[in-house]
Amino acid sequence: MTSGNVRTLTPAARLIIGLLVAVVAAGGGYWAGRHGAAPADAATPGADAGGKGKKLLFYRNPMGLPDTSPVPKKDPMGMDYIAVYEGDTDDDSTSGSALKISTAKVQKLGVRTEAATRRVLERSVRAAGRVEPDERRLYAISPKFEGYVERLHVNVTGQPVGRGQPLFEVYSPELVSAQREYAIAAQGVAALGAAGSEAQSGMKQLADASLLRLRNWDISDEQIRALAQSGETKRTLTFRSPVSGIVTEKKALQGMRFMPGEALYQIADLSAVWVVADVFEQDIGLVRTGARASVRINAYPGKTFEGTVGYVYPTLNATTRTVPVRVELANPGLLLKPAMFAQVEVAVGAPAPVVTVPLSAVIDSGTRQLIFVAAGEGRFEPRQVKLGARSDSHVEVIDGVKEGEPVVVAANFLIDAESNLKAAIGGFGNSGSNDTGKPATASVGHHARGQVDEIDAKGGVLTITHGPVASLKWPAMTMEFKTANAALLAGLKPGAGIEFEFVERAPGEWVITALRRDMAAPAHAGH
Repeated sequence: MTSGNVRTLTPAARLIIGLLVAVVAAGGGYWAGRHGAAPADAATPGADAGGKGKKLLFYRNPMGLPDTSPVPKKDPMGMDYIAVYEGDTDDDSTSGSALKISTAKVQKLGVRTEAATRRVLERSVRAAGRVEPDERRLYAISPKFEGYVERLHVNVTGQPVGRGQPLFEVYSPELVSAQREYAIAAQGVAALGAAGSEAQSGMKQLADASLLRLRNWDISDEQIRALAQSGETKRTLTFRSPVSGIVTEKKALQGMRFMPGEALYQIADLSAVWVVADVFEQDIGLVRTGARASVRINAYPGKTFEGTVGYVYPTLNATTRTVPVRVELANPGLLLKPAMFAQVEVAVGAPAPVVTVPLSAVIDSGTRQLIFVAAGEGRFEPRQVKLGARSDSHVEVIDGVKEGEPVVVAANFLIDAESNLKAAIGGFGNSGSNDTGKPATASVGHHARGQVDEIDAKGGVLTITHGPVASLKWPAMTMEFKTANAALLAGLKPGAGIEFEFVERAPGEWVITALRRDMAAPAHAGH
């Protein structure tokens, strides 16, 4: 058909021709996909990377999971798999236990190192507490004789009193008799001064006994001297405060009768108080008597009261699993009130400097702790370490890292993911058969056949009864395996026969990297 003829086509004819072209193009693309032909803009393994001159090997999981693909794909989160070229594995190869990463990748990951240093670990144990009066500064006013409250000088609970300040006056027939007895005995001793020694000695013993009786009733020396000089008995006796403080309890009422030993007043000296803190059981071994403590009260934000640990109680509260710890501190201005809520920080720490690293340098899997040590030229050596005491920012390294060695403190988890990937990349990328249907040439994984007993989809764990594993010299057994990704669990149900490949990603951590249904195979026919 000539160009002139094309121009004479009607719009309907043009539409039909366009649809035919689209159908033919779609069919060609489908045929190419069925026969392994890659799109023009998608690199495939074995092909040169455009503009790079490097051979494309495979595509790896962008999150560092042990999963590779010979063709471009996306992970369950929609992220594109990362292309790995022939030169990349040479630059990032492992040598022994060390992992080598190119300088460009180190900068891209944001790796930062810091030298292990020797320091004294400062740590604080935090606990909630309450303000309580110092039990050694509590005083009770309890008359030792029977009587009546004649007059009250202090009649309000909470009233501050000074040492020697009158509290109340009492009348007691016994007190009046004792005063009269002492006055008569004192006059008798003076009158018998010129008499014989025997009569004078007897009268003196009577006077001493009367005086001792008054003193046992807490009559002050001043009142006794006034009684001896005047010889006149007083109807009432004044009780005075033995200390400066606050009246915390008042039972005395005007005109009431009291019995011997009955507490009429309680006075607390609040110039120094206690804060009793409830320290958790796991921290009590760090607290020592004499340690410095800081106390903060909600009523005074920004203000800190300093004290010392005076006593660690020998009892444990079984309900809260805490041990009371007593902090003693001064109370200037009487700002601290009994029963106030307090936040306590007790300073604890190692007695001598120890080798420490920042907390961010430690990768804790729950069963072991790892630290990456920078060995220079982009090489990082994983070290299994034994840790000791911790502070808020650093942790003691007992074994595994020496003072001065540079440890990775930032992006170390990304290096760990890179290390796990490289350790198992042979098994993950070349297991059994690949997506092209061609057998793999090599594999570092282990193979087994078995039956699925249980599936933990949330944790990505399979319980499998498998046959013997020749590469590990395992007998047939039932055990748990983790899965490299959630896609391996798709369509899998308990009781299914499977053939699977797995590797040891960490000591005792076995991860399935590939599996397929094996309906014809017996459950325990491992190979």
